[in-house]
This record gives sequence, C-alpha cells and structure tokens, in this order.
Amino acid sequence: MQSSSEAWLIQNAEIDGRRGDLRVRGGLIHSIGLDFEPAHDERTLDARGGALIRGLNDHHTHLLALSAALNSVRCGPPEVTNEKQLSDALHRAAQDSPAHQWLRGVGYHESVAGDLNRSRLDQLGPRRPIRIQHRSGARWILNSEALQQIAHSKSAQQNTPLEKDPAGRPTGRLDRADSWLRKQVPPVPPDLDRVSALLTQYGITGCSDATPDNGPATVALFERARKRGIWQPNLRLMGRKNWSISDRSEFSQGAWKILLDENQLPDHATLIDEIRSTHALGRGLAFHCVTRAELVFAASVLEAAGCTPLDRIEHASIAPPDCVEWLARLPLTVVTQPNFIHERGDAYLESVEDRDQPWLYRCRGFLEAGVRLAGSTDAPFGDPNPWLAMQSAIDRRTHRGGKLGPEEAISPEEALAMFSSSLEAPGHHPGPLRSGESANLCLLTQKWALARDEMDHRQVAAVWTRGRRVDHAD
Repeated sequence: MQSSSEAWLIQNAEIDGRRGDLRVRGGLIHSIGLDFEPAHDERTLDARGGALIRGLNDHHTHLLALSAALNSVRCGPPEVTNEKQLSDALHRAAQDSPAHQWLRGVGYHESVAGDLNRSRLDQLGPRRPIRIQHRSGARWILNSEALQQIAHSKSAQQNTPLEKDPAGRPTGRLDRADSWLRKQVPPVPPDLDRVSALLTQYGITGCSDATPDNGPATVALFERARKRGIWQPNLRLMGRKNWSISDRSEFSQGAWKILLDENQLPDHATLIDEIRSTHALGRGLAFHCVTRAELVFAASVLEAAGCTPLDRIEHASIAPPDCVEWLARLPLTVVTQPNFIHERGDAYLESVEDRDQPWLYRCRGFLEAGVRLAGSTDAPFGDPNPWLAMQSAIDRRTHRGGKLGPEEAISPEEALAMFSSSLEAPGHHPGPLRSGESANLCLLTQKWALARDEMDHRQVAAVWTRGRRVDHAD
C-alpha cells in the first residue's frame, strides 16, 4: 500500500555503481551521499547493497485496454495455439461467469484457427455474446449472439462499420472501430487499481498512453483515480488532435496520435498543414508505423512539415537501412517494442518475408545510426512486463528459442536506458541520479552486475513514485 510519508532515507544502496545513501523529501531526491544519519521524521530502508535505479517508464501502452484485457480470455499464442485450445478457453470462461455476460477475448492470431468470422466463432464458442480482438488491436470478431444483441441499437444501424459478405450478411468482423463497438456493448468499469498495482510490481513509475481517442474524459477518469489513491504511476496521454490538458492536472499531454494504414493513407499536403499547425501549439505527432510503406510516408510528411524533437515514430516494426538513415536525419524518437521478438518472433519467422526479418523491431541499428530510441511494451497487445522486453532486446530470442535479428541485440545497460528516459523526453539518456529530480525510484534486490545477467521483474524490491513508496513488496 502507499505510504503517507514523503521523507525517506534509503541506506546502503548501489547508486550509479557506488555504495551510498539517498534521501527523499517533498517528492524529490533531496541528497545523495554516504553514511547519512537518519532524521527524526523520516523512514529508513536498508537496501542491502541492491541497485537503486530510476523507476521504469513504459513509453507506449494502452491502460484502459490493459484493464479490460486483465479480465479477458486469452485467445492467441503462446497460451492458445490451436482451435481446440481456443474452444476450451471460451467454454471455461463461460462456466465461470454469469450466463448473460459477454465474453471478451484478446490476442487472437490466424495461426490458431484461420481467418476467424462469426460462423467459425459460433462453432468454437458457447452460445452467448462473444467478441474477440485480434492481437494487432485493429480488428474485432463478433459471434451471432453478439450481433443479435446490438442489431436493434439505433447507433449500430447508423454508419455501421461491420463487414458484410456479398449477400449483405455481417461477417462479424469490424476493423478500427473501437469507439463504435464501445457504444454497443455493456460497459465495464476499468479496474485501474489492479493495473496500477501490476505496473508498480514491475518497477514502472510512469506510462505514456498511446490510445488514439484519448481526450478530456480519459484525463478526468485518471484524475479521479489519482485523487482516490488508486492510480500511482506518472502519466502522459497522447490522443486526439484538438484537446488540451489543464495546467492544474498532475498529468501531461503527449503527441497527437495518428494511425496510419498503408491502404488508406491520408492526403499528403493536407496532413503537412495539420502537422505544422500542431507544432505551432507546441505539440508533437506520433505516427503508428508497422509497415515499410507507413514508415516511409511518416518520414516524408514529417520532413516536409519540419520535424521537431517532440515527434515520434511508434513501432517502426520494419525499418530497413535506407529508412533508418532517413530517420537519423530527423530529430524524432523511435518507440519500439522488443518484447514482440519473444512473443511473436516464431510467427514472424514463418510469415514475414526473409528480406524483412533482419529489420524487425530493431535496436542496435537505430542506436548506431544516432536515432533516439525508447522502449515500451504496447500492453495489452504485448506483455506489460518491461523486464521481458529488455531481455528480448538483449538476446533476441523467440518463444521457442529461435533467433531473430541477432545483430540487433543490445547490452543490458542500453536496454535499461530505453525504459529509463523521461516521459517528456523519450530516448534522451537521463544520466546519473541527481538531487532535485522527482523521486521516481526502483530498488533491486542485488547489485547491477548481478541483476544484468537476467532481466527479471522479481528483482524489484521497492518502488517510489514522486517520493512515495507504492509497491506491494516487503
């Protein structure tokens, strides 16, 4: 639970490679030195030689979706790899929930049961409303019971994004329609307390939420959770173009998030004008780029509009050398998800063209080219554990033990740095801990020389956000 005290003395810690003490007051690092005497009003903690590092920042995540995913059925690899396992998982979930309740599945991939549609889902699942999200996050598949429940909704009949077959019948598939679907299904309040506790246990003290439709309502939701003591991590919110966060808010506003689809790219000239107007407001752009064509388009419009250090490329999933050289000429940051090498690497080895496999979720190539690189998990579309992502960046191993782009491997120190830069300046190396900065701290159970051998979240011993201890460990 969160401590009410903001005065701490952390003793006998390894701080930037040396033994020392660190004092926290008023939410800030007050001083760093050696053999401090405890003050009468401060709590003390013996670090027992464990490394004291900055709290981790996940620079691209989706927190409300993560809350929903924690209460959803896993429908894809590595937990579910075939249609029998999928059917079993859905039926088990139905037995453990009220009969009227919708079942929500996440993480589906075609390797499980092919190109899923309503008919196939009717065969595999129980007779109750079911919606399953593709692991890309871009597609939902609904079964017949779900379609029947929303069929009489007036909003569902207007501008419906549901895909239809040649006979005009809904296939159950809908793409990039989260906002529409959210209005059709029974609302489930987000469990932000559970999400906050999970992230804290991983040593995460800050998140950048990259959900495209974030706006004032999302800010208000998290502000209420913060006031109630439910939400602990620092938070930066990307989202829609025309909105702003109050200067009085504890949270900060991130970039305007643009989802690119190489089959429906926006008008080049119009987007350049919009980028310039957004820059004029002191705000950056964040381009979702998972294909080569999307990456080239994003680089071209940013270059033409006048790229700034506030601009970002999200994912850069496939980045061949010519694209990396182009990005290196721009003052932007690439936010990558090395965890996908572990989580999806086996599928990539089978489905991605040989010529593109070396350029998947690159790390070393970006760093050597001088591109600022920040780390993230893309939770819940990736595992929210940043230590798994760091280990994947180091060893480049797939779930089955294969290797994917081994020349892109980086050191443990470089992997940690990707998750240590600030939310406001992702990819900028923050340097050593210093007095006066916000006390967002993570204490490990052992020295860094040992911790670096295996990046494991179980090494997290204690966490402070803004000077308050908020972890749930002893």
